[in-house]
Amino acid sequence: VQLVESGGGSVQAGGSLRLSCVASGFRFTDYAIGWFRQAPGKEREAVSAITPTGETFYIDSVKGRFSITSDNVQSTVYLQMDSLKLEDAANYYCAITQKILAGSDRYALRVFMSAMNYWGKGTLVTVSS
Repeated sequence: VQLVESGGGSVQAGGSLRLSCVASGFRFTDYAIGWFRQAPGKEREAVSAITPTGETFYIDSVKGRFSITSDNVQSTVYLQMDSLKLEDAANYYCAITQKILAGSDRYALRVFMSAMNYWGKGTLVTVSS
């Protein structure tokens, strides 16, 4: 299994970035895929996830600003991040889980974080004022 993230970088607050995660080595449609982040000195935090059927979940702090999509043909998941804030700065990781994600956003992302099977090496997002 390989998950390769890209698209991170340095941006001013209010700017946008689009992260990509190219997946290989497994049947893409058998897994839910998502993103978690970790800032220095902080715990990992699930950001968003998408199920094989296209259901999406977001943490409250990014709702209305981030959008997760998947391309099943290209086995790629994207995270469009708009209106970036200083507190969004972190290493962003792509991960997969075979768990079924459902219910509220908070519950689904908690399941996602607790049952990740694989994750990538991450891509760094820096936000400046």
